[in-house]
Amino acid sequence: EWFEHHYPGDFIVEYTPQTRGWFYTMHVLATALFDRPAFKSCVVHGTLLGSDGRKMSKSLRNYPVVTEVFDRDGSDAMRWFLMSSPVMRGGELVVTEQGIREGVRQVLIPLWNAWYFFSLYAGVEGYDARWRSDPDHVLDGYVLAKTHDLVVDVTEQMDRFDVAAACQSVRAHLEMLTNWYVRRSRERFWAGDAAAFDTLWTALHVLARVTAPLLPLTSEAVFRGLTGQRSVHLADWPVVAAGAADELPANPDLVAAMDSVRDVCSTVLGLRKARGLRVRQPLQRLTVATADAGALAPYADLVAAEVNVRHVDLGTPDEAGVAVTRRLIVNPRAAGPRLGKQVQQVIGAAKSGDWSVAADGALTAGGVGLLEGEYALETVIEGGSGGAAAGDGGRASSGLAAGGFVVLDTEVTAELAAEGVARDLVRVVQLARRDAGLAVTDRIRLGIDGGDDVTDAAETHRDLIKDETLATVVELGTVPAEGCVDAVVGDGLKVRVTVEHAG
Repeated sequence: EWFEHHYPGDFIVEYTPQTRGWFYTMHVLATALFDRPAFKSCVVHGTLLGSDGRKMSKSLRNYPVVTEVFDRDGSDAMRWFLMSSPVMRGGELVVTEQGIREGVRQVLIPLWNAWYFFSLYAGVEGYDARWRSDPDHVLDGYVLAKTHDLVVDVTEQMDRFDVAAACQSVRAHLEMLTNWYVRRSRERFWAGDAAAFDTLWTALHVLARVTAPLLPLTSEAVFRGLTGQRSVHLADWPVVAAGAADELPANPDLVAAMDSVRDVCSTVLGLRKARGLRVRQPLQRLTVATADAGALAPYADLVAAEVNVRHVDLGTPDEAGVAVTRRLIVNPRAAGPRLGKQVQQVIGAAKSGDWSVAADGALTAGGVGLLEGEYALETVIEGGSGGAAAGDGGRASSGLAAGGFVVLDTEVTAELAAEGVARDLVRVVQLARRDAGLAVTDRIRLGIDGGDDVTDAAETHRDLIKDETLATVVELGTVPAEGCVDAVVGDGLKVRVTVEHAG
């Protein structure tokens, strides 16, 4: 009776060579003995290779010592490295310590940091957070809707044994949670906003249960810290549909709009990085030209704050006053050895505009496919103030993944430079507060010693510095060398700051 209720098995798992061995043998025996399949589903993983490219072997010892990996990075790191890799879809995987540590950087640390951030500020406020699924703030609505979508996606992916896809969904969600929601909500947490605490608690509560099969030990620590309950592995898998105990709001329109906002911000931050413009340096204007400009309009201030510009102009490409086109630049040194005489045909096609990019990213010029590294796509601004190539004339531009483009004014005036110095000073002081072991709520006396440019910037933006660093007093001039912090702000300006508890 027990056998009849448990056979065939739900799934069987082994690596690819067992298709002709174990899997085949099981089917033959099951068919001969019971006239039915041996299992309902089959999970086949690939082969693990050592750093030398050969199959892992005890005799070759071509693999990291597992106990050392556990001691240094944790067993969750090793587990994630394997479960998120192509080996879960039958591919080969080279096991390296660098690959394992990459999972720590991309997943374990962000998850832990999100929990630590919550516990730190909730502890400061003495706030006991609770479940919240009725958001009022747009960022709360977004993170809860994304959490709803995460549960739906990972449930479907795990039901079809696509563990690697589930890992990718979790990684993307953590990127959104830590580098968007938490970072854009910091001031609300500093102010003790109960809705922000409740929302983050709810998002982490659900996330810990979703990641429990993938990161069992880290998820356990986060869940127990959040709830005080015995174990996340004794909790139910989240069900977020309407009427469920864990119901969370689905909001596809908000998610689509905010994802577009994030795409804009990511593209602009990429432009800043390419031009060597630190994010703390404010810029004057950003033009966003996209077909869904109307949907993005309510979030213009959010974009401005994220990319640190004073003005954001939203409109369709026709309304932008400039046009951005893409130019194909062929690298003959890279493409020549593969294409031979065809490389001249490809160069001619690039100059005449006879090229296209397919939906999957494949690029073709003159009927010839090009590989990554054999070409570059250059963005060109046309029209507007004089018409210039991307990055010239104090402007930089780039296309958006969903269509449209952005144009960033990159000229740094003296006024903007002074504000940038002030924001750099805030960063230096925050690091000095941390090194001094001060609590996040401690008030300080602040001393700043630098040249005229530093002093003028600090004087002009004194209120900003005081508010951001919790300084009751800001003293400008010579400061004692003992206990000071030396740093560089702006474009190579030297500064010395001292931080003293204000009592």
